[in-house]
Amino acid sequence: MRADRLLSILMLLQARGRMTAQELAGELEVSERTIYRDLEALHTAGVPVLAERGPGGGCELPEKYRTNLTGLTEPEVRGLFLSAVPGPLADLGMGKSLEAAMLKLAASLPDMHREDVARVRGRIHVDTAEWFRPQEAVPHLKTIEEAVWRDRRLHITYRRTEGLVVKRWIEPYGLVAKGNVWYVVGAIVQRPQLYGVTRVKSARSMVQVYRVSRIMAVELTEEGFERPDSFDLAGFWAHWCEEFQDSLPRYTATLRFSPGLVPALPRIYGEGVRALIDGAGPPDDSGWLTFALAFDSFEAACGSVLGLGTGAEVVEPLELREAVLDLASRVVDFYTRE
Repeated sequence: MRADRLLSILMLLQARGRMTAQELAGELEVSERTIYRDLEALHTAGVPVLAERGPGGGCELPEKYRTNLTGLTEPEVRGLFLSAVPGPLADLGMGKSLEAAMLKLAASLPDMHREDVARVRGRIHVDTAEWFRPQEAVPHLKTIEEAVWRDRRLHITYRRTEGLVVKRWIEPYGLVAKGNVWYVVGAIVQRPQLYGVTRVKSARSMVQVYRVSRIMAVELTEEGFERPDSFDLAGFWAHWCEEFQDSLPRYTATLRFSPGLVPALPRIYGEGVRALIDGAGPPDDSGWLTFALAFDSFEAACGSVLGLGTGAEVVEPLELREAVLDLASRVVDFYTRE
């Protein structure tokens, strides 16, 4: 509706400042001609929209102009209150602040929208914690957060996945909570050294990701840094996650599953295995179902198959079949020794 679009233009200009007609059209998914008509309508209605054509031009509101209208629709109210997930924010000590902010926002809404808020909170709850996974300790999260807000370099002691402990100087660009796991994204800094009487400046290296729970010690320095204007945390994270998933090792094996085990496979391997079961085709004459599963590694596949006992059989590869047989034989020998 046009009224919603006019209000959206007001909110965008109020929140972001000067925007071009092209930018507004892209945000609202309409043509630039439509935006110009809407701006004319706002001007006619007494809204002091300032427009400047040509290179470097754009549309903006006077500096002190503010509208108290929120124009929130029912779905927008629901989305706003559902997006305020307390789990990760509580780690940052913002749980009470978030609750207070939501309370103030709810109090400022019309009566009809306050009812929407009550309905949302009474019907939908978002829990970011994973099943059977203990909460990771992040004793240095607050220090890292301070460094992120103040653009201060950190000296960290970090335990890598394989257990190796390293020390790094980093420029923290941002924090990311994936589920209930915190990560800090930052550039490695090569520290300045003295060569004779010449001091070499710190050199910024590649941007990397560090799991906060693996940071063993952290020192907040008073050394500031300039965060690159072009750095987009959300964009970087999406690209990094894609590359990380592609880099993970995969070991694929074809297995036969007994009729009694098939119903339990979603509980063992997750709900995603249902698609593999549905696509496996009809069972064989004995009722067994055959399809391929991907594991993190050869060792993970071997341990997983062995844990399924006589409910699963390795079809291929042969190396996995032989490894399972060898390991099973050694387990039998171990428990039957005198």
